[in-house]
Amino acid sequence: MTASTPSSESLERDAAHINTRHGKVDAGEIAIGVIIGRTSEFFDFFVYAIASVVVFPQLIFPFAGPVGGTLLSFAVFALAFLARPLGTALFIAIDQKFGRGAKLTTALFLLGTSTVSVAFIPGYETVGLWAPVLLAITRIGQGVALGGAWDGLASLLALNAPENRRGWYAMVPQLGAPIGLIVASALFAFFLHTLSVPDFLDWGWRYPFFVAFAINVVALFARLRIVVTPAFQKLFETRELQPVSVVQAVRTEGPRIWIGAFAPLASFAMFHMVTVFPLSWVYLFTRETPVRFLLIEMVGAVFGLLAILASGVLADRYGRRTLLAITAAGIAAFSGFAPQLLNGGTIGELVFMISGFILLGLSFGQASGPVASSFSLANRYTASALTSDLAWLFGAGFAPLAALWISSQFGLIAAGAYLLSGAVFTLLALWLNRELARSSSDKQRGAKAS
Repeated sequence: MTASTPSSESLERDAAHINTRHGKVDAGEIAIGVIIGRTSEFFDFFVYAIASVVVFPQLIFPFAGPVGGTLLSFAVFALAFLARPLGTALFIAIDQKFGRGAKLTTALFLLGTSTVSVAFIPGYETVGLWAPVLLAITRIGQGVALGGAWDGLASLLALNAPENRRGWYAMVPQLGAPIGLIVASALFAFFLHTLSVPDFLDWGWRYPFFVAFAINVVALFARLRIVVTPAFQKLFETRELQPVSVVQAVRTEGPRIWIGAFAPLASFAMFHMVTVFPLSWVYLFTRETPVRFLLIEMVGAVFGLLAILASGVLADRYGRRTLLAITAAGIAAFSGFAPQLLNGGTIGELVFMISGFILLGLSFGQASGPVASSFSLANRYTASALTSDLAWLFGAGFAPLAALWISSQFGLIAAGAYLLSGAVFTLLALWLNRELARSSSDKQRGAKAS
């Protein structure tokens, strides 16, 4: 790196020197940073998702009607998932040229700015078609930023985890999802309950986006505190978590990246089927208030959090691939009958949400572990980021849009087809990953024998 090229590396080395008095960072301390970072990302995610159901169809897309407006909201919602791989490629380049601190700070600043900008978007009645255009621009900004927000802490956590507790530490980053959902749902439920509809649509819905910006600031400092520690610096210096170009990662780890993108498909499809989609269905096709269902989602999220914790114990006992395969089969069975429960009143909705979140927690808790662990250390940082981007894109990006359109046309039972397809792809990807690992092992044994 030339002397004229600005970089954050010198600042990181200074911060690392300051932090040497704390000694080696252990897995528990890394886990705290991971949970804070992922909770902030998921909080942003759910704030936008809930607004896509209860705000944007009326404020941004009033010309399309309730169902059409929600479908358009979900189409804009998907833009972030399309933009994430581009963000990963851009910020990997920034990481290599300017340093990890500059990359993470820039990405989270873009994420916070894009998120809080949503709060200032005027309605369609004020600026016409500029309202959906501005919403799309902010959503793309969120997606690019989320691609760059990958900090490698999950990989660092896996590398520092005890051999017999890999499953337990693999589930730690996933705890951010139910925590983020609980906080986002509570905020929207509060404003929906205390404000009149005109006041909520005028200014009340904007406050959760301001909160998201504040949480991002806290998460930035928490993550930088880990990133600049001597332990993390050492892992980068020894190339165990060195960022490589996207081209190199795809060339070297291409098959595993694609398998990794499809392995958690059941989990990610299930993710939206128990979070975003049911809220839209209940809001559009029942007489239930969104406040009550948001409270039901919070109850389900608590069960999901407990199930994620349980997944760590079960994965260490029976294996992560085994747990993913069993839960994928469970999700396939769930898809055949459970969606109809959303028309079953409060009891039906509770059964759907609690059972769905339990299945989600068990599968989502280990969704990223089995394939990511097979990447070579030199490529793990970039390959894991790409795998996460593609998994969210294929499994979750279009899930609310597809599920709502299918169910609105053919009934709730048809929405189960989306879940079933995800379960099938997960089982196929796990089988291919096992065959790829077996083939690689056979080649290594042959090379040693020769």
